[in-house]
Amino acid sequence: MMNLFIIAGFIGPQEIIIILIIVLLLFGGRKIPELMKGLGKGMKEFKNATKEDDDDKKADPDKIEK
Repeated sequence: MMNLFIIAGFIGPQEIIIILIIVLLLFGGRKIPELMKGLGKGMKEFKNATKEDDDDKKADPDKIEK
């Protein structure tokens, strides 16, 4: 657990700015909103799928895989 804190300590504002500049150069200003939109849709679908899975388990506990 301590290793995680040490690794996270190396990411500062300067590194984040460098990463953002690299992403901007690689994908361009017009492509980034499309990427974020796709990412948002993917996260929404994942959330809905996990919610449906939980609802199925609550509705019929006999169908839970062992």
